[in-house]
Amino acid sequence: MSQMTKNIMIVGVGGQGSLLASKLLGHLLLTEGYDVKVSEVHGMSQRGGSVVTYVRFGEKVYSPIIDKGQADFIVSFEKLEAARYLEYLKADGRIVVNTQEIDPMPVITGAAKYPEDLVAKMEALGVQVDAMDCLSLAEQAGSSKAVNIVLMGRLSRYFDEIPVEKWQKAIEECVPAKFLELNQKAFLLGRG
Repeated sequence: MSQMTKNIMIVGVGGQGSLLASKLLGHLLLTEGYDVKVSEVHGMSQRGGSVVTYVRFGEKVYSPIIDKGQADFIVSFEKLEAARYLEYLKADGRIVVNTQEIDPMPVITGAAKYPEDLVAKMEALGVQVDAMDCLSLAEQAGSSKAVNIVLMGRLSRYFDEIPVEKWQKAIEECVPAKFLELNQKAFLLGRG
């Protein structure tokens, strides 16, 4: 990857593990010799609220904030969150998204309906979308809570210069030992 600064947004719903995903990514990129800035989690990090984390890396990064139209990747734990942050994606950027649907409060209360065909609508706008059922893969690995690591596995496919072994070592260093095997499996299932 060139030394130009790259921008990754991790978006989701509170309680889904975006903090671990951003920690893992930041740790991996630091070990690869990049200057890395990871923002704090912004949003309603208690379960159910919209959450955003920025990960920026390159030769020298001065700010952790990603502006609209600047994200190389948006990694989304849920389809509606991917659509919500679409304007942050670069023209040639890519969205890696879990096809799971988590109803936001207006849908839960009956004030709104969950939008249909979100992936197709994003693709119709010319967006490169890599959508997969990460929840099923996480459950296959042994826990529905491993969606974050399944998503990291999928994202790893777009980082040719970082071998799988280095991602796995980063997981080893960021995940408690008792959950290591499960998370390694989730990563490989996501990578596909």
